[in-house]
Amino acid sequence: MAAPGGRAPAGTKRFISGVVEGFYGRPWTMEQRTELFEREQKWGLNTYLYAPKDDYKHRMYWRDLYTAEEAGQLIALISAAERHDVEFVYAISPGLDITFSNPKEVAALKRKLDQVRQFGCRSFSLLFDDIATEMCAADKRAFSSFAHAQVAVTNAVYRHLGEPETFLFCPTDYCAAFCTPNVSQSSYLHTVGEKLLPGIDVLWTGEAALTQDLTQPQHRSQRFRFITQATSSFFCLSYLCCPGPKVVSHKISVESIEEVSSVLKRAPVIWDNIHANDYDPQRIFMGPFKDRPTELIPKLGGVLTNPNCEFYPNFVAIHTLATWCKASADGSKSNVERGDEEQDPGYSPQRALSLALTDWLQEFLSTDQPGASLQKERSDDTGGSSYVPGLEENPLYTAEPLTLDDLRLLTDLFHLPYEHGPTAGTMLQELDWLKRHSWAAAAETDTTAEWRCRAQQFDAMCEAVVQMFNRLSNAPNRSILYDLYDYICDIKSGVGLAQAYVKTLGGESGPSAQRMNDDPEPWGFRGGLSGEIQRMLPCHGNRDLFRHPPMTVVYSIRQYSTKDKLEVLRIFREMQSVGEGKAPPMPQPPLLCDCLAAGEISPSPQCALVLEDDIGMCGYALALTDAKPAATKIQRAVSASVFKDFPSLVTIQVLPRVTDPSPAKRMIGQLLSSIRSSGSRGVFCELRRDDRRMCDFYTKLGSFKPTQIAGLPKDIIAMGTSL
Repeated sequence: MAAPGGRAPAGTKRFISGVVEGFYGRPWTMEQRTELFEREQKWGLNTYLYAPKDDYKHRMYWRDLYTAEEAGQLIALISAAERHDVEFVYAISPGLDITFSNPKEVAALKRKLDQVRQFGCRSFSLLFDDIATEMCAADKRAFSSFAHAQVAVTNAVYRHLGEPETFLFCPTDYCAAFCTPNVSQSSYLHTVGEKLLPGIDVLWTGEAALTQDLTQPQHRSQRFRFITQATSSFFCLSYLCCPGPKVVSHKISVESIEEVSSVLKRAPVIWDNIHANDYDPQRIFMGPFKDRPTELIPKLGGVLTNPNCEFYPNFVAIHTLATWCKASADGSKSNVERGDEEQDPGYSPQRALSLALTDWLQEFLSTDQPGASLQKERSDDTGGSSYVPGLEENPLYTAEPLTLDDLRLLTDLFHLPYEHGPTAGTMLQELDWLKRHSWAAAAETDTTAEWRCRAQQFDAMCEAVVQMFNRLSNAPNRSILYDLYDYICDIKSGVGLAQAYVKTLGGESGPSAQRMNDDPEPWGFRGGLSGEIQRMLPCHGNRDLFRHPPMTVVYSIRQYSTKDKLEVLRIFREMQSVGEGKAPPMPQPPLLCDCLAAGEISPSPQCALVLEDDIGMCGYALALTDAKPAATKIQRAVSASVFKDFPSLVTIQVLPRVTDPSPAKRMIGQLLSSIRSSGSRGVFCELRRDDRRMCDFYTKLGSFKPTQIAGLPKDIIAMGTSL
């Protein structure tokens, strides 16, 4: 097998390396494809597979010949590929409705490819992905299996075209998850391997079982129904569109390729969807080509990447693939340094990413608009000279130039389907920690200093994202920016909301830390029907890449019973010890509610609630409609006027693992309603001044206000509300 890139020696096939335009959505323009050919030639790639799903005459109307205008465009495109030493492979997808046994259908297919051959194309591909596996009655009479039907037509077309040097076949079972029962025992693949002519290459995608149930063999008919509904829409899932054990493979092992090669009786050509994004309009992937060991190179017929729908953000995907293709299994030809954590001697994804970003930065900084300039100029009234502001006037706005660190951050935020970049992962971990330990922000504990320090570090990371956005928005190359803008605007908004949320947890306020409320601005939440549906689903997001994704916890509130006494006491004592590294220097005066939570006095009937999550009891809310017994219990002198205005006593507590304030608010709301029903006109609570967490909770309720009670110990405050 020839080395990747360049022309193969006589009598051998060259390693196919390059790009397949095979996604659903708006196809690339002719100008973008020509630019792609220039890049491929510069970086040592050699192939372009033309297979845009939304080119009607490639798939849906495959029988129709191209018009004169369309023919002119394809001729120019094929010529451009030839000028840049890139092999143009024309693909056609007749599988949606072809009758394999009808000679007129086969003739129409040959006629269509003959037309493209007249345009100067010499390489072709037949794709049978994403189609119904049930043959029509006529085909069932003519062929013993679906595989036999496809192979017969493919061989006939291949011979008709003169057995071109490059001819690719995409099977319907293009990944292991679609093979029944598996790759080694698949009758479909065995038929392809045995009957397909040896000069035809087979496309494949990778390895591992898909997580989507629709891709399992037992759901094949359901999968097809889904596809046929989705293909009429822009957002048909690309992980259902191309060939391997996994359609979007995390890793591809040598063993999996050896297995499929044995069945197909030839080395497969990988159609790699690692950077494809047409299955999710909110995601884009700019991480390096990785998790494909260079040991694969001599065992493959080639690798084609099917990248993001947006053309310009594919710079890293294609650049790093080219670096990988230049490597050899022993690393002797690799000029890429390897990190200590990387095992492949021939290729380092991080080093390849650095090389790609260094080159990409130059494209960002080169203007794509004639006459554009970073420096704003204004003409005065007298003759067009540059405007110079006066001493007391605003200085001219000068955009800060984009940096390599900005691009590293960008690719960290939009990395790969199975992993976030290092910075993005750290941000998620820090936000999760800050949220889970938010109680420490409101209470002076040993954890408080750590919380504030980490909150500042998180704030700095958020600011770096904002600054990256600003510099990227001012980059001279607007074509790249416009492909990226929706994504970077979305991440800037999300990071800004997280930044404001953390500041709110820390007690800050103001425009920079807008509170989450019941009536947010439209930009403050994920909108549209998709957002509404997600918020209604339990545990949505459990497929997120974050190792411990915040889940939607289901809380239940129920009436307290005597059997809950010990659990309430446990929570009471646990919350007393939160943040205490040692015993307090002196005994603290008791609160009226202490005897209630400790079980020394029972709560009033129908005035006690407990909160539970999937682990167990995590909070309580208890009340006495008549607080006098509690005052008598701890020998607290309380004036009659206080009991007249606030005759009832309430206490509430939740464990730190309850980071959502909503359950506690609902619990206190239900409790106050029960107290009101008993005839009480008001309720009060006692809190320690250093318990910032509970003081903040009652304050944010809005209805509880500080209440003066004579003789109250100085470190205790009282808050009350009328009912």
